[in-house]
Amino acid sequence: MQNIIIIGSGAAGLTAAIYASRADLAPLLITGALPGGLLTQTSDVENYPGFPEAVNGFELMFKFQQQAENFGTTIKSDTAEKVDLKAGGPHTLHLTSGEVIETKALIIATGASPRWLGLESE
Repeated sequence: MQNIIIIGSGAAGLTAAIYASRADLAPLLITGALPGGLLTQTSDVENYPGFPEAVNGFELMFKFQQQAENFGTTIKSDTAEKVDLKAGGPHTLHLTSGEVIETKALIIATGASPRWLGLESE
């Protein structure tokens, strides 16, 4: 039984993992289909605080992951297929690998995905 599972490895998921790790909750983070989220596909991130010059999105998310792991987050490369929520817990997570995991708490930080218009300039 896990204390807390975080679904999603973008900025929100990794930030949640950092805070949960620092609170000694030993979080398990499930990466999903795109480890690091959409920012890993962004060449220049110009609006992130603390970086006066643009930072590469992949490098930024790699640093997020390193920080989460340094504090004690366990990262699992898999995708959540189904979640059974139960009032008061435990919640049951079914992964595409077939693994089933129970957890006391669950954070879903799956982010978003772009919808392309099909324009030449995209």
